[in-house]
Amino acid sequence: MYRYFGELLTRGAGGVLASGCPPATAAADSVLPASVSLLRHRGYSQAVDPADDPNFFTMVEGFFDKGAAIVEDKLVEDLKTRETAEQKRSRVRGILRIIKPCNHVLSVSFPIKRDSGEWEVIEGYRAQHSQHRTPCKGGIRYSTEVSVDEVKALASLMTYKCAVVDVPFGGAKAGVKINPKKYSHQLTWANFHFTSVLNRSALAGPGIDVPAPDMSTGEREMSWIADTFATVMGHNDINAHACVTGKPISQGGIHGRISATGRGVFHGIENFINEASYMSQLGMYPGFQDKTFVIQIIAEGANGPTTPEADRIFLERNILVIPDMYLNAGGVTVSYFEWLKNLNHVSYGRLTFKYERDSNYHLLMSVQESLERKFGKHGGSVPIVPTSEFQARIGASEKDIVHSGLAYTMERSARQIMRTANKYNLGLDLRTAAYVNAIEKVFKVYSEAGLIIT
Repeated sequence: MYRYFGELLTRGAGGVLASGCPPATAAADSVLPASVSLLRHRGYSQAVDPADDPNFFTMVEGFFDKGAAIVEDKLVEDLKTRETAEQKRSRVRGILRIIKPCNHVLSVSFPIKRDSGEWEVIEGYRAQHSQHRTPCKGGIRYSTEVSVDEVKALASLMTYKCAVVDVPFGGAKAGVKINPKKYSHQLTWANFHFTSVLNRSALAGPGIDVPAPDMSTGEREMSWIADTFATVMGHNDINAHACVTGKPISQGGIHGRISATGRGVFHGIENFINEASYMSQLGMYPGFQDKTFVIQIIAEGANGPTTPEADRIFLERNILVIPDMYLNAGGVTVSYFEWLKNLNHVSYGRLTFKYERDSNYHLLMSVQESLERKFGKHGGSVPIVPTSEFQARIGASEKDIVHSGLAYTMERSARQIMRTANKYNLGLDLRTAAYVNAIEKVFKVYSEAGLIIT
């Protein structure tokens, strides 16, 4: 199924697209972002650092500035207040300055005892970028390369990522400077220490801050965190196990969480590769058919893999980059489903599975009886045989519901990004379009919450 700006598309005779989509003749200049002149006279950073390894957080802030320059006029125009134009612009710029920085960063250190008897001090960080929505959400990673700059950058990316896919969380991220391969039972102790510090600092809880797996962490570590919180802080909280997502099923996890990030990457690529308006700009037909290796598309499954300078070069060379803040949002999307499951204390599909299954069977029986009344039972009953696809959907399990919700989220978010890119004439600059969407949504929350800028 192919689309052209969201509408279904078919192939015409001779393999020509039947929608009248534009030919692939756009020059490289036409796909460069329209924000360069805006950036120049408004003083926003152009997010272009010639260094091979620019500061990660500065890089994210630069991309934010790029999106803010694009959307500032619209935000001013949409303000429904009695202020003067100058006051409105001052308010908009004030809120944008509030959105941009990281709100809180906690730095901790704690001791662990090695098998050799030696003591070692481990460092850890938790950054909360924004509380415009609560709880804050973001993974915990174990890596000796973790730094304050990294967790701040990842926390800010999480804010924008959640906004892009309409998940009502603020952004956060944590890192512990430890190589898990070099430790045994000490990992349990390190996890307990780090979680306890978060608890004492009021940076943990189902309505405050909800971690999730990240690099070198998984269901085991999330189960340890949930148990620590429930024991130390949440013994009177019926929602205690909603303090973390990515847990094992037995601890309140959700089916489909492990594969969520990878599945989201697939759906994200699928949404753009089936979109004729973008494939035509790359000189290709939509769809996966006859494509084994596509060099015109870069899919950012990881966080922050493309520097601003590389991003500029890709745009100049007419290469489509599907940005990280959209493409790898499958994990946080299904984490949101798990969090809701924990708060509702019931698994998806449990209340409706049998009803939906019986309803579908009754539908088939109704069709069969209608045909028999119309045409009679010559030679026996009229067989109604459901297709394998229909048979698989007769009753939806929790995994079915999760997969469907994720696919819908990725498709809807892709449509939003495409519309924004088209509206602001951004060409292939999907990253700026995604930031514009995120900025608009976060700005709206702050503005309508009654935030006063003086």
